[in-house]
Amino acid sequence: MTQVTDQRATAPFGAVPSWSSPAPRRPAPDFGPTDTLRGWLVTAFLTAIAAVTRFTMLNYPTDAGTPVFDEKHYAPQGWQMLNGGWVEDNPGYGLVVHPPVGKQLIAIGEAMFGYNGWGWRFASAMAGTVLILLVIRIVRRLARSTLIGAIAGILLIADGTTFVSSRIGMLDIFLAFFATAAFGCLIVDRDEVRSRLAKADAEGRIDETPWGPRLGVRWWRFGAGVLLGLACGTKWSGVYFIIAFGLLSVCFDLAARRAYGVRSPWLGTAIRDIGPALYALVLIPLGVYLGTYWAWFTSETGIDRWAVGNQVGTGGPFSWIPDALRSLWFYSGEALKFHEGLTNSAGNHHPWESKPWTWPMGLRPMLYYYADNGVSGCGQTQCVKAVMLIGTPAIWWLAFPVIAWMLWRTVVRRDWRYATVLVGYGAALLPWFLTLDRQMYYFYAVALAPFLVMGMALVLGDILGPSRRIPVPRSPVGTYLPVSPDERHALGLLAVCLYLGLVIANFIWLWPILTALPITPGNWHDHLWLPSWR
Repeated sequence: MTQVTDQRATAPFGAVPSWSSPAPRRPAPDFGPTDTLRGWLVTAFLTAIAAVTRFTMLNYPTDAGTPVFDEKHYAPQGWQMLNGGWVEDNPGYGLVVHPPVGKQLIAIGEAMFGYNGWGWRFASAMAGTVLILLVIRIVRRLARSTLIGAIAGILLIADGTTFVSSRIGMLDIFLAFFATAAFGCLIVDRDEVRSRLAKADAEGRIDETPWGPRLGVRWWRFGAGVLLGLACGTKWSGVYFIIAFGLLSVCFDLAARRAYGVRSPWLGTAIRDIGPALYALVLIPLGVYLGTYWAWFTSETGIDRWAVGNQVGTGGPFSWIPDALRSLWFYSGEALKFHEGLTNSAGNHHPWESKPWTWPMGLRPMLYYYADNGVSGCGQTQCVKAVMLIGTPAIWWLAFPVIAWMLWRTVVRRDWRYATVLVGYGAALLPWFLTLDRQMYYFYAVALAPFLVMGMALVLGDILGPSRRIPVPRSPVGTYLPVSPDERHALGLLAVCLYLGLVIANFIWLWPILTALPITPGNWHDHLWLPSWR
């Protein structure tokens, strides 16, 4: 029971009596992990392992020195950018169907290594490697544990989906990279906001206004806006992350103001935070997105660059908008029509297409490359080689139990970490259910992988449990000697280690069909565990 002190008995005669009570409870001063050196050593070690797996034989396979699968679109467009004023073309379709950032990154690799496998895949391998670094650091901060961050890194290293996407010149790994990096910036921003509010509380400034203090310039949130603009400049599905992360940032601010005793946290968030959030997470991404078209704006021959006056009239209610922006609007609309026309109802079908309800468990993977003519090296007269985009089953087949646990922790335990990861996972998955008639493919699910791994690492942290130490008397004066972790923690550690071993073994088993190693036809079929994989 809270005790209230009656100061009337000790107050001077004539003084107004006051009532005091304990200060309102504040969050623990926890603004991020503190084992900086150990954290970076673990991160560097695992990132180096990731680089070895992603860059080894990066130029293999190719179709007789040419790109494979949808590399046939992006590798030539990157080369055109490099040699044609950074403006791309797409002769196969007569229009360019995606924004330029991913192709610009591919072009940088081609500038370094030439028009070959190393050139058009180098940027993907870099993005896939740094993505693992990001996930380690993000989960370490979420869990306040370098060990749990390392577990997340091991899981992502052994994930077949991000592994294959890091070794092919396509756009999806870039979208996953930019979205994950923006997510990480918002997690750091959350800690910084709480640190600033804690300082204001310690200085007695929390109650200066009912809305709480201003939070100042928030560079991490600004950085998230830049990264979200680059995500949209890679694929338009980056817009889904803008919406989700914008709401997430405002919810972080509201929760922080409530935690530090702001008298009107809702009104304070509305007045202090929503405007800056719109600026940082909507206007900045829009500006960055438009900036990614710098070469198109300055070109004379870009597709639809001069749409106004040709395909579009110069008058009308939008004539006040600059012609360049109106031309870009027309250009984007033509690309959108192309995407919207790729529907099953219009007769467009692909043998490897899939729908979003299959993505969480990777039930319909994607065959990128297959060769059975003139292949040798498997020890028999007939050999095959293949590259299949497939999620490591030991990870992806547990998606629904992991999601269920995250939902339980979010709703029942009010665990903000799981709620945050669910926001990212939902932004990568749920919008695709709105357009089910469209042709869709499993490589759209690449952006799911980092958030699935984050959630799984947090779940493994719960299984691991705290490393509790039991105090036992050491001497009559009451000192204590910590003993080894209790049996519950030891069993949790055993379970986590066995599971990680299973994941790594599963990844090694899949390695031949992730990297196009020559194998026998029988071995190929042994790798296709489900009928939907064929």
